[in-house]
Amino acid sequence: MGIRSLLAKPFAAYVAAQTQKWSLHPALYQHNIMLSLIQQAKHTAFGKDHGFESIQTYDDFKKQIPVRDYEELKPYVERILKGEADVLWKGKPAYLAKTSGTTSGTKYIPISHESKFSHFVSARNSTLSYVHETGNASFLDGNLIFLSGSPEMDETAGIKTGRLSGISNHLVPGYLRTNQKPSYQTNCIEDWEEKLERIIDETLHANMTLISGIPPWVQMYFDRIHARTGKKIKDVFPNFSVFVYGGVNFEPYRARLEESIGKKVDSIETYPASEGFIAYQDSQRDPGLLLLLNNGMFFEFIPTEEYFTTNPTRLRIDEVELGKNYALIINSNAGLWGYSIGDTVKFVSKNPYRLLVTGRIKHFISAFGEHVIGEEVEKAMNQARKKFPEVELIEFTVAPQVTPTNGLPHHEWLIEFAHPPTDFNAFALELDNCLRELNVYYDDLITGNILRTLTITSLKPQSFIEYMKSQGKLGGQNKVPRLSNDRKIADALQLFMV
Repeated sequence: MGIRSLLAKPFAAYVAAQTQKWSLHPALYQHNIMLSLIQQAKHTAFGKDHGFESIQTYDDFKKQIPVRDYEELKPYVERILKGEADVLWKGKPAYLAKTSGTTSGTKYIPISHESKFSHFVSARNSTLSYVHETGNASFLDGNLIFLSGSPEMDETAGIKTGRLSGISNHLVPGYLRTNQKPSYQTNCIEDWEEKLERIIDETLHANMTLISGIPPWVQMYFDRIHARTGKKIKDVFPNFSVFVYGGVNFEPYRARLEESIGKKVDSIETYPASEGFIAYQDSQRDPGLLLLLNNGMFFEFIPTEEYFTTNPTRLRIDEVELGKNYALIINSNAGLWGYSIGDTVKFVSKNPYRLLVTGRIKHFISAFGEHVIGEEVEKAMNQARKKFPEVELIEFTVAPQVTPTNGLPHHEWLIEFAHPPTDFNAFALELDNCLRELNVYYDDLITGNILRTLTITSLKPQSFIEYMKSQGKLGGQNKVPRLSNDRKIADALQLFMV
């Protein structure tokens, strides 16, 4: 047993005890965080504009601080970009996380000196939670890799600016860098395919024990290793035992990843965002991700069916219900206030509070009033594949076809298969039936002959990789939306039809 694994176990027990302490009193900790955030930011420009001095209760909070998306917060961010201090949070941000917005162009999300540590600490604690539950700490003595974007920083108004994954790389303490892969120089390569080849050069003969990244890009890494060696990952990295991922639902990718590995490995799901590290999987036995209620963020929840109404209901953690979809709203020690992060979540436990990420509030199909969401198309796919076990996926996305050349309108599923179904028509019908069971509005439209059953467009190998490359979004933390209410992605993918 190495020194890292030896020291990790008592530290993991300490972290588990601290986690249990706040998870037993979620409402109290959240209330205290709300008051603390208000107190610390009352002299900022935002605090003065919104009467922070007079906020005493959650009702005051809701009256004074409206729910916002990035566009509505942008005037304050632009003041930060011009060099102004004390705008959304005291002082100037430590970093600006640069993200690509669908409507806002490039977004700049502030990360404060207070909030930056929570990104690393939360990632560390997710691993220590696993160590405490399973007793497995030996992977900490091997090499660890996080497939991420470049850590190189630009500067904006004197503030270091870059992608979240690159910023996170700078927050890793020195004692962990000695077994971290790849090298800094390799990590700085911008071209994803060139970078991947260099990563393989550095890791192929290393003792890789933990691999982390977004599943489709980890799959690409595994595929390239197999192309070089002709071996399963278990034979290249015999001590690989922990896979850490986030950003997308793992289930559509699980079967193919496990086939590439050649054995089952434990996995840890995380929920990091530029706006803050929100949750992580704290148990290998229980479903859901532990919502981090003592991490410098005060959370609110809006029922998804009310999100686009004039005055939607805003709820605290102690007011949510199990099994109901909510839009996630955060208020943070990075200076985000009433901020709609764009994700939808559903609670599966209240003791402690654990949730599932079910989709994006603006990613849905409702061209005919069906309001199909990401959670439903992923569930439908997973259920259909159980009846067609030969099916293996690379990637898929769904879009409405409102004006088909013949027949009724329908949903088009664009799928890149690793192994296609033996009977396409039967698989498509099963997929459609599964979606009908999950969404009554969709079922009504099929029954009423407003829509016909879905169609599947099979795509050539490498289709999604080529599409992402054409968009300048190959690798790193980029991901293809699972569904959309227009045909922008679907039409671009027609070039790759089989």
